[in-house]
Amino acid sequence: MKRREFIRLVGGVAAAMPLAVRAQQPAKMKRIAIVHPSSKVDDLTINGNGRYKAFFEELTRLGHVEGKNLAVERYSGEGRTERYAELTRHVVSSNPDLIFAIAGPLALSFKTATTTIPIVTVTADPIAIGLVPSIAHPGGNVTGVAVDGGLEILGKRIGLLIEATSKPSNAGYLASRSNWERPIGAAAREAGKRAGISLTGELLASFNDGEYRRVFGALKEDRVDAIIVSEESEHLTYRELLVELVAKSSVPAVYPYREFVEVGGLISYSIDLAAAYRRLANLVDEILKGANPADIPFYQQTKFELIINLKTAKALGLELPAMLLGRADEVIE
Repeated sequence: MKRREFIRLVGGVAAAMPLAVRAQQPAKMKRIAIVHPSSKVDDLTINGNGRYKAFFEELTRLGHVEGKNLAVERYSGEGRTERYAELTRHVVSSNPDLIFAIAGPLALSFKTATTTIPIVTVTADPIAIGLVPSIAHPGGNVTGVAVDGGLEILGKRIGLLIEATSKPSNAGYLASRSNWERPIGAAAREAGKRAGISLTGELLASFNDGEYRRVFGALKEDRVDAIIVSEESEHLTYRELLVELVAKSSVPAVYPYREFVEVGGLISYSIDLAAAYRRLANLVDEILKGANPADIPFYQQTKFELIINLKTAKALGLELPAMLLGRADEVIE
C-alpha cells in the first residue's frame, strides 16, 4: 500500500471513530418527578392504578423507558395539605427536567415555586384556579389536561343523583375546606340551588382515615340524605374507605370517577382517566423532546362516561329507571 493511501485510510478511520463511539453511547437520561397529593409512591407505577399503567405504557410507546433513558422520581403529599409547600420546595430543588403535578392545587404550588421547570398537570378549570391565563395559550411553564369540573358537570351529576333517587332535600358536598372556598365550591352550591336542593359542605381538614370518619360521623347531625363527592384527587387514594363509609351511612352518592363505582359506589359521571393520562404522556413526550409548555394548549377532555353499580342500587333499595340504565356506558352487576 502506498504511503499516501495508508495515511488517508488511517485518517478516515480516526475520523470515523468518534462517530462510532457516539453511536454506541446511551441516550441522555431524562428525569421527571411525579407528585401526587396523597397516593402512595408505590401506586404511581406501571403496576399501580390503571391510569398510571396507561401513562407509562404510552411513555414507553413514545420511546421513554424507565430505567433505560428515563428516570422517574415519585413523591406523595400523604394527604397532608400543610405539607404541600414543603414538598414543592424539595422537588424543585432537585431540578428535574419536568414535573408531573397531579391536581390543580399542587400545580399552582409548583408554578409559584419555579418559572423554569416545565410542569404538566391534570386539573379542573386551569383558568379559574389561576394556573394559566388561557387554555389555548398557557404562556408560562404549565400545561396539561383540563377536566371541566364546573357548573355544567356538577349540575349533570346532581341531576343523575336526583334521577336515580327520590329528590334529596339536603345533599352533602364532600370536599376539603379549600375546595369549598374556591370557585369550584361556589359552582357546586350554585348547581345545587339550580336543582332546588340545599347543599351542605361536609369539609375535611386534611385527607386521612380519621378525617373521613369524623366527617361521616357528622352526617346524621346534618341530616344529609345524599352525597356529592368533589373531584379532588385525594379522594381516589381513599376510595375504598370512602365507599365503605357511604354504604354504612345508607345514603346514595354520586362520584366524579369510575374507580369509585368499581369498588362499590353507586354512580359516576366523569372523563375516562386512562385516556386523560395517555394524553398527559404525550404532553410529557413533547416537552422532553424540546417543546415549550407555553406553546402547548391545555387539552380539554370532552368525552364523559356514565357508570352505574346495579348491585349497590339494589342494596340501597333503589329501583333505577330503565331510561337511566339505558344511557349508562357501563352497568356493573
